[in-house]
Amino acid sequence: MKRRVIRAALAAAVLVGVVAVGLQANVLLQFSPALGGGVPGYARVETVDGHVLVPNDGTWAAVVFFRQPSCVPEDFNLLDFFDVPRVFGCELAVEGFEIWRNGPLAGDLAPIQAVSFGLGAVPVWFVRSDELEDNVGDGVLTIGELEECVSLQQGLASYFKETLHPSGGARQSKVEITARGALPDGGAFFLQVEATHNELKHVTIQFR
Repeated sequence: MKRRVIRAALAAAVLVGVVAVGLQANVLLQFSPALGGGVPGYARVETVDGHVLVPNDGTWAAVVFFRQPSCVPEDFNLLDFFDVPRVFGCELAVEGFEIWRNGPLAGDLAPIQAVSFGLGAVPVWFVRSDELEDNVGDGVLTIGELEECVSLQQGLASYFKETLHPSGGARQSKVEITARGALPDGGAFFLQVEATHNELKHVTIQFR
C-alpha cells in the first residue's frame, strides 16, 4: 500500500514537472535503479565553503544514503560528495526526477530541482554529533570510519522524500528531507530537515 502511495505521488510530481517543462521549455529527466542516473553522490554529506554540512540537531547527525552503503568505495572521501562517473555503478535506493533548464549535456552545472522518493528501504545512519565531528576533523570521512563509530545506528527509512534546489542550478539553494523508518533495536525514527543557502535552518531527529 505504501509503495503504491509513493508511486502515485511520484506520478503526480512528474506530471507537474511535465507541465512545467512545457511552459518553460525545460528538460525533465527521470532516474531510478532501472533507468540509472540520479544524484552523483552516495550520501547527503558534503563540504561547503570549508564547513562540513551534515543534518544534525546538535546531539545526533543523520547520514542519508541515496545509494547502498555497501557499494561506497573504501577510499572515497564522503565529504567530497561527487564521485563521477564511478558513483553511477552503485544501485540507487531512491527514484525520482530532475528538472533542468537545458540539460546536463548542454552546459548546465546542476538541475533547477531534483525530487527523490525512497523505494522502501533507504539507509539513514545516525551518529552522535560530537563523534562525527571528531571523525571529520581531518577533512576526511570514509565509509569505514563511519561504520566504526561507536554510536552508529543503521536505520532504514520506509518513507523518504527529498526535494532539492541545488547550488549552480536553482536561484536559491534549498533542501528539504522527510524520512521515517526502523532502527536495528526494533525502535523507530523520524527525520525532518530544512536547509537554505547551505545552512541548516531546521532539523528534527526523533527516536521512539
